[in-house]
Amino acid sequence: MNKNSSNIMALAPNTPNKRETVCIFGTGDFGRALGHKMIQSGYPVVYGSRSTQISNLIPKDAEVLSHAEAAQKAAVIIIAIQRQHYNFLTPLAEALHGKVLVDISNNLKLNQYPESNAEYLAQLLPGSKVVKGFNTVSAWALQSGTLDASRQVFICGDDVEAKQMVMNIVRGLGLTPVDKGSLLAAQEIENYPLQLFPMWKLPIFLSLGLGLFFFFYCLALDVIHTYIYENNNFSFFIAITVPNRVFPAMALTLLGLVYLPGVFAAIIQLYRGTKYRRFPDWLDKWMLCRKQLGLIALAFASLHAVFTLVIPLRAFSSWRTSRKIISQALNNETEPLDHTNAWLSDSYLATGMLGFFLFVLLGITSLPSVSNSVNWREFRFIQSKLGYLALILCTAHAMIYGGKWFLNPSAYKWYLPDIYMLSLVVPCAVLVVKFVLIFPCVDKPLTQIRQGWERNPRYSE
Repeated sequence: MNKNSSNIMALAPNTPNKRETVCIFGTGDFGRALGHKMIQSGYPVVYGSRSTQISNLIPKDAEVLSHAEAAQKAAVIIIAIQRQHYNFLTPLAEALHGKVLVDISNNLKLNQYPESNAEYLAQLLPGSKVVKGFNTVSAWALQSGTLDASRQVFICGDDVEAKQMVMNIVRGLGLTPVDKGSLLAAQEIENYPLQLFPMWKLPIFLSLGLGLFFFFYCLALDVIHTYIYENNNFSFFIAITVPNRVFPAMALTLLGLVYLPGVFAAIIQLYRGTKYRRFPDWLDKWMLCRKQLGLIALAFASLHAVFTLVIPLRAFSSWRTSRKIISQALNNETEPLDHTNAWLSDSYLATGMLGFFLFVLLGITSLPSVSNSVNWREFRFIQSKLGYLALILCTAHAMIYGGKWFLNPSAYKWYLPDIYMLSLVVPCAVLVVKFVLIFPCVDKPLTQIRQGWERNPRYSE
């Protein structure tokens, strides 16, 4: 009776004025850093250790006891040791009975063991309440206080009250707990720290492949072709000219790829007549990485803006300008203002600047701190409506720049189109299909499907 009563009292919710004692098994880097952070936040901390001798490394004001004695002092025990050392906990099963054990361990590789470390701990100590947490926070971040990039703490466990106790501690440390469900989610949580930019792999590899293709494509047409057929050595174009042709092509193509999966999704839903069937895996993965594709596209657009600003500082630009001026002076010629070219030039610059502004706006609103401050309708308006407007402006920017060369045979070196023509393929395809999708005869059934209507209800089973 007394034992059960003590367990009930231990699992009582935290009072706002008093912090309960927290026990930490393990005096390694993370255990010390977490203990120091807890003491700063007002939690009494007791360490369970093989050696009860106080060390200078142990945080000040922390108590060090044997494992059994320390376990009696707290209802929540943080297991800050590696999985291979869990066996020493088995003799402490009676002392740990009814306690909340927080497993914070990580592995050296993905899915290193058949079960997660937290599930293994629960098997060793079936009388304890095991909760997974704190494994996504680094010891360095806790010590330095730079927790902005790792403020979320994923929590999972089978006991609701135990999870709530751990989440209260997480909030007390100034962090944000995220409930991931039962202990079955522990393996997924343990895999998070081992994944290097998991949502960025496809966008980065795609951008790298496209970038290399565009670079060598421009190199062949602007440097190699000129050297072979005109005997002009323009190899210095590799530093500024070629990159400044690749960057806008990459930005426009990637921006088109951001909105292309949405067009595919609409076509698939129209074809199937239902929204209750999963998209193909390739489309699911593509749609999940649209944010990353957009941010990489914004980076290329920013580089294009910077490179364009420094073009007048180039020796080649100065030489070409001075050569033209001297030629006009020697021939006593003046070149009148071409109003058509002036309009094209100003329109080209205006669409580029407006498109870049909307590009930046899309990037800013994709930040969690900004997107969390707007509702879903506002976020959708910016990312969809203004996003398509940005795509239209950037496409117009490229078309105005090279529209006069579309039918000019001299623009097709080795019978190949210029790079700006290639960059228009994806965005123009997206805009044409999107234009068809907004027709009332197409948009109305698509809207009905997305609201739950089905052409053939058997697919909802």
